[in-house]
Amino acid sequence: METHLQDRDRVGVQDAVLLEDYTSEVAFVENLQKRFKENLIYVSESGSGKTEASKKVLHYIAEVTDHRGDVEKVKDKLLQSNPVLEAFGNAKTNRNDNSSRFGKYMDIQFNYEGNPSGGNILNYLLEKSRIISQGGDEQELERLSLKRDLGSYYYLSNGNKGNGVIDDQNAYQEVKKALTVIEFDKQEQDEMFAITAAILHLGNVGFSEEEGIATILKQEIVETISKLLGCDAEKLKEALTHRTIETIRDVVTSPLSRELAIYARDALAKAVYDRLFTWLVHRLNTSLKARDTRSYNVMGILDIYGFEIFEKNSFEQLCINFCNEKLQQLFIELTLKSEQEEYLKEGIEWQNVEYFDNKVICDLIEEKHKGVIAFMDEECLRPGDSSDMTMLTKLAKNLNYHDHFISHKKADIKLQKIMGRDEFRLIHYAGAVTYNVRGFLEKNNDLLFRDLKETMSNSSNNIVQSVFSKEEQKSKKRPDTAITQFKNSVNNLMHILMDKEPSYIRCIKPNGDKKSGIFDKELVSHQVTYLGLMENLRVRRAGFAYRREYKLFLERYKSLSSQTWPNYFGNPKDGVQILVCALGYESDEYKMGKTKIFIRYPKTLFATEDAFQTKKHDLAAIIQSAWKGVVQRRKYKEMKNASIIMQKYIRRFIAICRTKKRRKAANVLRNFIQGFITRNGPETATNKAFLELAKAQWLIRLSKNLPQTILNRSWPPCPFVCRLTSQLLERMHGAHLSRAYRLKLTPEKEAQFRLKVLAEKLFKDKKVSYQASIPHWFKTDRAGESGVAKENCASYLNGEKELYSTTVMKYDRHGYKPRERVVLITKQNFHLLEVKNSAKLKHSLPLSRLSFTVTPNNDKMLLVRIPEELMKKDKGDLILEVPHIIEAVTQIVSITNKPEMLTIMDKSPTNSIQIRAYGSWTTLPVFSKYSEGYGIKCIYELDHAT
Repeated sequence: METHLQDRDRVGVQDAVLLEDYTSEVAFVENLQKRFKENLIYVSESGSGKTEASKKVLHYIAEVTDHRGDVEKVKDKLLQSNPVLEAFGNAKTNRNDNSSRFGKYMDIQFNYEGNPSGGNILNYLLEKSRIISQGGDEQELERLSLKRDLGSYYYLSNGNKGNGVIDDQNAYQEVKKALTVIEFDKQEQDEMFAITAAILHLGNVGFSEEEGIATILKQEIVETISKLLGCDAEKLKEALTHRTIETIRDVVTSPLSRELAIYARDALAKAVYDRLFTWLVHRLNTSLKARDTRSYNVMGILDIYGFEIFEKNSFEQLCINFCNEKLQQLFIELTLKSEQEEYLKEGIEWQNVEYFDNKVICDLIEEKHKGVIAFMDEECLRPGDSSDMTMLTKLAKNLNYHDHFISHKKADIKLQKIMGRDEFRLIHYAGAVTYNVRGFLEKNNDLLFRDLKETMSNSSNNIVQSVFSKEEQKSKKRPDTAITQFKNSVNNLMHILMDKEPSYIRCIKPNGDKKSGIFDKELVSHQVTYLGLMENLRVRRAGFAYRREYKLFLERYKSLSSQTWPNYFGNPKDGVQILVCALGYESDEYKMGKTKIFIRYPKTLFATEDAFQTKKHDLAAIIQSAWKGVVQRRKYKEMKNASIIMQKYIRRFIAICRTKKRRKAANVLRNFIQGFITRNGPETATNKAFLELAKAQWLIRLSKNLPQTILNRSWPPCPFVCRLTSQLLERMHGAHLSRAYRLKLTPEKEAQFRLKVLAEKLFKDKKVSYQASIPHWFKTDRAGESGVAKENCASYLNGEKELYSTTVMKYDRHGYKPRERVVLITKQNFHLLEVKNSAKLKHSLPLSRLSFTVTPNNDKMLLVRIPEELMKKDKGDLILEVPHIIEAVTQIVSITNKPEMLTIMDKSPTNSIQIRAYGSWTTLPVFSKYSEGYGIKCIYELDHAT
C-alpha cells in the first residue's frame, strides 16, 4: 500500500478497497488501526458509538445551516430531543454506560433554502424491563415522595447503583432545560415526573397471601401511587388484587394469588412506562412538526440497537438481534447487490462472488407459520396450560432441522455442558447467541388486566388518561403480541429505508474497556466478521478495485498526456482512452464501461496517481514562471509610474519642508537676537526662549563654578533675569557650606566661633581695632601667658571658677599714673587684683551690675562703670587699658549673656566720656594720639581742673 492515507483519499474511493491483500482480514484490521491512530472516529455492536455518531450528524447540521430565529429554534429542538429520549429510553448495560434501549428513526425536514424546518421521530421496542430514574433536587424529591437511596426501591435494587460516567444531577438539569426548549409546559413536566415516581413506588408494593388470596402489605404506598397517578386509591387497590373476566353471558371478578398480583403490578409498571415513552415521542413530534406543510427534502437518521450478546440473553435480545439481522439483509441487498448491478449496467463482465446471505436467518425468525416468532405467538394464544418450557419444546421439535437453530438436545456434548435445558441457540450473522426462554411468554403476551386499564383511564393525570383511552376499553379484540408488533414495525422500517438512498456508518468498537487509545484486534476482527465488511470488500475487489466516471477521471489526470492537456473538447471517453494509452495500461488492467473506467489493480491506480503528483510539479513550475513574468511586468510598470508620482510629490514635499525649515530657522534667529536685546527687560513671548536658554546655560556654568569652601565667598555672575534666583542660591549654598563646616567642628572650635560671632555682632563697623582681632583665636588665660603668678589669687575667688583672666593697665585719677593689675572674671564677679610681690584684691564687683564703655577708635581703653551704691567714698569708675580689648569684652558679654552692658561711643570728634571721680562727675574729651609708655592708641587728658 501507499504510505499516505491522504493520497488514497484524493482518488475518490475508500482506502480499504485499494488494499493489495484485500482477502486478508488481518490486513483490513491493520488498516483500521492506522485510521484509529490518526484519531479518525470508527464507532455496530452495543456501545460502539452509534447514538453519539447520530448526534454528531445533528450537530453538524446545526452548524452548517443558517443561524436565524426560526431556524435556530428548530435546530435547538432537534438537538434537545436527544437528552430527553436518552433520559427515558437509555440504560446502563455491561458493555455500555448509556445504552439505547429503544430504536429511533428521525426524519429531518428541510425547506427550500436547505435549512431544517421540522422533524418526526419513530420509536421501536422500548425495553421495559429496564427502568432507572435519578436526579432532582431535595424539593423535587419531596414533592414526588422519593428518597435518594436507590436501594429503597425494588425496581432499582437488582443492578449496580448509579452510573460511573454520567453525572445524574447535571443530566437531570439538562433534561429539564431540554423539556423547556421543546416547549413542554410546567404541568406536562410535573405529570411526567409524577408518573416516573409512581412507577418506582409501584415496585415497593408487596403482597401477602392467605388461602390463595393476595392482600397488600403497605396500603400507604398504594395511596402515594394513586396520588401521583391521579387515580382512585381504592380502585387501584382492588385492581392490584382482583381480576375481572368478561364472558359472553356474565362478568366474573376473582381475587388474585400473590404470584398473579406481583405479575399485575409489574405489568402495570411496564405498561405505564412504555405508554409514557410513546406519548413522549408523539409529544416531541408535535413540537418538531414543520409549520410549512409543503414537502421538501427529508433526511432520515436511524439510530437503533446494536447487536447484543450477553451472558444471559432474553426476549429483548432476540428482538434486538432480529432487527440487526434485517438491517444486515438490507445492507446486503442495497450494497452488495448494487455492486453487481453497476457492473451489468456498465457492460462489464461480472464474476459471481460467494458471500454469506443472512436471509436464511431472517426467515428462521420471522417466516410465517414456520419461524420462531410464529411458534411463540402460537404458544401464547393457544388454550391450555402453556409455559416457556412448552414453547421451547415446540421450537426444538419444529426447528431442529435448521442449521442455524441449536437446542439442548441437538447440541454436542461440549456445548451441552455450558447450555441449560431452558435455553436455545441461534447462529446469527454476527455469531452464535444463546437465549434463555424464562419470561419469553410473559414478555411476549405483555398482558395488562382490564381492571388496571380502567383504573388508569379514569386518572386525573392528563398523560395517563390520554395513553389509557376509554375507547381502548371498549375494544374486545386481543392485541398483537409484543414480538409481532415489533416485527411489523421493523418490516415497515425496511420499506421506509428501501425508498431512501441510504448511507451507512459502520461503527467499530475499538475495545471493551470503555477506554481511549486501546485497539483490541481480536474484538475488532470479530466485529469486521459479523458486520459483513469482508464480503463487501471481496465483492468490490472481485473485478475492479477502482471505478470513476470518464469526465472526473479525465479532469484529474488530463495533464499526463499532451493530447488532453490543457483542455480536451471531445468525448470524455475518448479522452480517457488516449490517457490510458499514454500511460501504458495493459489490456487486463482496465476495462472501459459505458460511463466509467474500471481499473483492476490498485498498483495501476497508484502508478497513475504518482505520475500525476510528479507532473503537478512540472506544470506548476511552467505556470509559475509564466505567471511570475506577467506579474513582475505589471509590478514593474506600476512601480515605475508610482515612482514618478512619488518623486514628484517627494520633491514638492522636500521643497516645502526646506522652506518651512528656513522660515523656522529665521524665526528662531530673529527671536534669539530680539531676546538678547531685551534680555534685561520683562519676560515676553519674544525673549522667552532666549531667557530660558540663558537660565539653563547659567545653571550649567554655576554647577561647575560653585565655591567649594566657606571662606571663598566669590559667586559667579548671573543674567539679569536670574538675579533673584542667584541671590537665593548663593544664600542656600553658603548655608550649606556653613552647615557642612559646622558639622565638622570640635566643641572647642565651636565655642571659639560662637565668641567670634558674638564679637562680630558687638564690634563690626563699630570699633576700628575689631578687624585686627579677627584672625586670632580668643583665649581664656592671658594673665598666665604674661608670666603672672596666680597661685595666691585663688583665695580671693571664694571658690568660684575662673572663666577669664588678663593683665590690664589701670590709670589712677591722680595724674593718670598707670598701674599694672590683673583682671579675673568668674561667673558672678569682676575681680581686680594687684600682683607685685603678692596678690592683693583691689576690687571685687558683681559682674551683672557693671557696664562697660569703649571708644570706636583703634585703642585698648575700657571704662568700667560701677553703680553708685557699690562705689566707695574715695573711689570711682575704672579706666583700664586692656591688651586684647575685643577678646576681653566679648568674653565678659558671653559670660553674662547681656550685650546691653556694652556701650560703644559714636565716632564724633567731640566725643567725651563722663566719669565719676572723687565723688563728682567729670567730662573727659577723647582724642586720638599714641601713648609711648604702654604702646596703646588713645590716651585721655583732662580738659579742666580736677
